[in-house]
Order: sequence, then C-alpha cells, then structure tokens
Amino acid sequence: MYSTFTFSAEYEVGTPAGVGPCNFLVKGAVKHTGNIVSPTYPGAYPKNLSCSYQFLGAPGERIRLEFRDFDLFYGGQHCPFDFVRIYDGPDNSSAIIGTYCGQQRNLVIYSSESTLYVTFVTLRRTANTQNRGFRGIFEFSNSFTKLDFISKNDGEHIRGTECDQRIFSKKESDGFVYSPNYPFPYMPKLVCRYFIYGMQNAQYLERVRLNFTMLDIPKGSKGDCSDGYLKIYLKGQETMDAYDKFDQELCGDEADPNIMVSDGPRLLMVFSSGEIMGRGFKANYTFETEYRIPGTAAPDGTCSFTYRSTSKKKGDFNSPRYPTNYPSSTNCTYHFLATDNEQVTLVFDNFKIRADNINSSVGSYGAEICQEDWLEIYNVYRDGSEIIIGRYCHMSAPGPIESNRGAIGLKAILHSDDAQVASGFKARYSFELAKSIFGDCGANVSSSDSGQILSPNFPKNYDAPKLTQSSKSCNWYITVRPQYRVLIIFDKFAIEGEPSGRGCPAAVLRLWTDIAAPGKELCGEKAITDKWEYISATNQMRLSFITADKAVGYAGFRAYWTEVLAGPSCDEFQCELSLFCIPFHLKCNNIPNCGTDDDSDEKNCHPVEEPQTPFRMSWVVIMGAILLALICLCVIYQKKRRIRRERERAMRRSIHIPIAIPGTSRQQVPHFCDELGERFASVDSV
Repeated sequence: MYSTFTFSAEYEVGTPAGVGPCNFLVKGAVKHTGNIVSPTYPGAYPKNLSCSYQFLGAPGERIRLEFRDFDLFYGGQHCPFDFVRIYDGPDNSSAIIGTYCGQQRNLVIYSSESTLYVTFVTLRRTANTQNRGFRGIFEFSNSFTKLDFISKNDGEHIRGTECDQRIFSKKESDGFVYSPNYPFPYMPKLVCRYFIYGMQNAQYLERVRLNFTMLDIPKGSKGDCSDGYLKIYLKGQETMDAYDKFDQELCGDEADPNIMVSDGPRLLMVFSSGEIMGRGFKANYTFETEYRIPGTAAPDGTCSFTYRSTSKKKGDFNSPRYPTNYPSSTNCTYHFLATDNEQVTLVFDNFKIRADNINSSVGSYGAEICQEDWLEIYNVYRDGSEIIIGRYCHMSAPGPIESNRGAIGLKAILHSDDAQVASGFKARYSFELAKSIFGDCGANVSSSDSGQILSPNFPKNYDAPKLTQSSKSCNWYITVRPQYRVLIIFDKFAIEGEPSGRGCPAAVLRLWTDIAAPGKELCGEKAITDKWEYISATNQMRLSFITADKAVGYAGFRAYWTEVLAGPSCDEFQCELSLFCIPFHLKCNNIPNCGTDDDSDEKNCHPVEEPQTPFRMSWVVIMGAILLALICLCVIYQKKRRIRRERERAMRRSIHIPIAIPGTSRQQVPHFCDELGERFASVDSV
C-alpha cells in the first residue's frame, strides 16, 4: 500500500483521475501546453509514492515532453527503486518508451501518435535521500513531423523520438530512405537520425552501400553547410557518441553525390533542416555481405576479388571475415593475374576448412574427401582454359604453389555449403620473374630405363629460398618408352609438414602419376617400415618440390625410378610378384626395381669375380709372350757378346792391336739388352 498524500494545486498537471493524490488526465483540447512537476518539487519528493499522467490529444496530434530538470534516486542501470516510466500510448499496457532515474539531461520525448502515459513511482525506504524529482513542459501539436516517410520504406520509428528511425537488413535487402515530408519540402528546424544496420552475427556480416538519387538541402549564407546539412557516419561513431567525427557532410543540390560504403555493419545519417526549407533527399541503401578481404572487389558486390601484378607485387588474402568464421552458402573467387614473363606464388599461413569425411593418414585432399566446404586452386591460361592443381579442406593446408610456366596466373575458389562453417584461411601472394619449366633445380629425364631423384643438397638438409624469393622449386619430368610406365620408390623422405594435421604449408613434394589429374601432396617423415611407391598411369610422371620462404629445412628425399612393363609375358627379367618386366642389368643392383613388396630382382646375388672376356685374355697372352721372347733374345745376345769379347781379348794378347784409336772422344753406346742381358746372364752364370 502506498501512503496517502495531499498536494497543492501547483502540482496538479491536469484533471485528477482515479485513486491517489497525483493521478491526472491531460487533454490537449483543454490544455494545449503546460508544466509537469513532481510532488513537492524542488524539495525532496516523498517516499512510497505512485503518480500517473495520461495525455490525450486530438487525432493527428503528437505530444512532446521535455524535462528541464530531472533528479531521482539512482538505484542501478535498470532503475529498480525510484523511476519515471513513459509509455507510447494511452495506458501502462502500451509499448514502453523508456524507464528513467538518476540525473537526466536533455531528456525530450515524443509520442508516436496522439496519446502518452507517464508514471512516477518511489519506494518505501529508510535511507534518507534528498532528490528533487523533476520539472518539465508538455505540448500537443499537429505540426510535429509525420512518420509516414518512415513506414513506407520498411523503416521502424524509434519510440520517443520525433523522427529517428532504424532500418534492419533482411539479408542482402535494399530500399530507399527519404527526408521528412518527401517529396514535398521539409519543415525547418528539424533533426532526424537514420540508423541503418546490416546483419552481424556468427553467420553473417554485412555492410551498407548508400547511393543518392536526389539531394536538395540549401546552403547557408556563406555558401557552406552551416544552415541545413546531412552528415554521414560510416564507422559506427554513434556507439561512442562521437557525432562530431562525421565522414561526410552534404548540402546544396548535388545531382549525384558519391556512393558511400560503411566500414562495418552500421551506417548513420543525421539530417538537420536549419531555417531554409528545401526538397530534401532520396537515397538507395543496399545491404551487401562484408567479406573483409583485401583486394580489388567486384563492382557488383559479389565475393570476387582480383590481384594484379601491375597494381601490387605482394600482399595478403584470406577467407571472408577471417579470423572469424566464413559464411555458409558462399562461393568466393580470387584471381591472381601476372604480367608476361611472371609467375605467381601462393603460401598459406593458416588453414581450417570444414570437412566431415576426413582421412587422417594422407591428409584432406581431393574431391572424395572435401565434399562439404573446400578450396580449389587452378592454373589459368591465356585461352581461358583452367587446370586444377588441387582441392583442399580440413586442416591440410595447401603446399606452396607456383603457377606453371605459360600460365597467366592462378585462380582460387572457396566454396561452403549451407551447414556448419570454420575459420577459413589466411595466405600470401607474390608476383616474381618466371622460372624455367624445371624451376630452380629440376631436369628432364628421358632416354633411360632407371635413375634416382634427390632433393637439393641431399643427403644434407634442403635450404629455404633466397631472401629475394618467396619460393624455391625443382621440377622433374620423367618420360619412358610408349606402353611402359614409371615405378618410383622413395627410399628416404623427410619434408617438414604433417599431412594428417596442418598439411604441407612450408614445403611440399607434388607427384603427378597421371599428368591429366591433380598431383599428390607429400610431406612429413617416412618411417623405416613404410613402403612408399607409386606407378604412373602412362609413360610420363612429374615431380615438383617447392619450399616456401618460411621453410626451415629437413633431410629431403631420395627416390629411385624404373621403367616397367606390365606382364604377363616378358622378354627381359620378369618380377615374381608384381610381374613387371625390367631390364636384365637392373638385377642385383641393390635397388628394389620390382617394387617394395617384390625382391625377386635382388635374389641369388652372391658376389663373384668378374669373368674375363676372351678378347682381354688373348691380349694378355700375346703381351706376355712378346715380353718373354724379348727377354730370351736379350739373354742370347748378351751371351754371344761375352764370347766375342773373350775372343777379342785373346787375339789382342797375341798380336797387340788396340781396339780404339787414342785421342778420340767417341764412346760406344750401350745396347738395350746390355744391362738387361747382363742381369740375366749373371743369374745364369751363378
């Protein structure tokens, strides 16, 4: 029960109504304007009090209530103790305009129609408070702004204001906003605010595009917007009451003002008519999805962005709204266009695309696994053709990607269905001078039936690209005879990355077993027990090893490849299990040329001495015979010479004839067999 009070006539706002000392009915026909004062104002108002003020105007009239002093006990944000509550209608069952307590300044309330209901309630409390209450003025008038200019455009009048309105998106909807009384001249000294709100929730984010089709707000005496104006706020300044920080101020009779786009989901217009009347304005608003993707957006507002080498050589791109979730039921396209003799490189730093059918052993690649949401990347050629590089989803980030030699660039497509979503991706692009078809260190392998392929620096760690490069690549092309295929076996493999987790964002080996299909993305470490072998679909195979600028370097890989022919018949060596035909000379070479599960080519391989060929044996015999004959001739010659010398000595002793002319310098040159023969003769004499 509330206490019973009596108050002087000063506090009687209108005709007493109902039970209680401060319940009044105020009719506009009886009292067009007047004061509304709380009991005992400006003294402290009583406790345990309930007052009501019902304002009834004529049809077409609206009521304005302005509080010039307002001081109630403040019990909290929701005013649980003493309060003034204002209803937009004839009684307390009408829509509430607001509940007020504490100290209020510049509190002005307008009814939407011809009735307004105000209550003033204080509670019984023991605390001693000395709040004054309130004092204001009311006015009935049919000259206040008519609200039909709001309702005809799906706008919603903000209760309690003269002409403020809200416009909410209905998902990429559009419409028009008008000045009050449009298409007729607006009234002077009028201020109206337009709050235009795009969607903003876990699924959607929109921005507002504003395009004026008519503007006629007369300028002031100084030729500026000092009289009437239309201020545009694109960055949500109203949330911080920063009305002095507008983005654009329009006035005059500009036939085609610039198109304006909000930075987020909110756009605010503040129209002040001043004292000079004009026709006002008409503008078209459009809610479009805000993707928050850097790049040149498509003019139609779709999720399509272009990155040209002529505009910027390096930059970032991301999924819509990254790092928050991308929207569902969306297709976004990214075009990367290089100039002649350039190629584009893509490197992914973060990646998470929703996928339900996950293969944890090889990563989430390909159309079979990525069926819900996915990212596809293509090489694009001058004739308009496109060749897919791969489809990616879940956590398996694409490895570094370089556009092919001859391609004009790359295209990426992000697709999401109508179900759940994920955070998406963040990546970088870079335009650089095109490399050869072999990249930095590849080769063309042909005219051979086997070989090995090594990563750069193997068995040492591969290195990152140069500081001036965003990637380093090695491309190998293997071609064997028609009807044959290529079998490749990885003996060693350690490339940074994890296919089942984060994918291969820093380094990747792409392997094309079918040149017409997307390549396989390989990274991670091969265990000793793992058997990594692949066979080509035709007589061609391609490998591409690419490292990004964030690579730290791992051991790399060693692979052996073999030209094989499928059985069942074979003119060369036939493997027992795989039935491959391989050349005879590949048997017993310590390489599993038949495959990781078939060691038949390495069986019965005992080390034996290399047999001598008949040609080599005959040559050795001939050379030995010649040497032996030469030695024999030298021995015989030396024996004969010794006998001859002995005879000459005997004759000289008998007839005393010298064997040389005294005084001459000529000496006898020793024969080749002298020394050799003497050696053998001395041996013989012994």
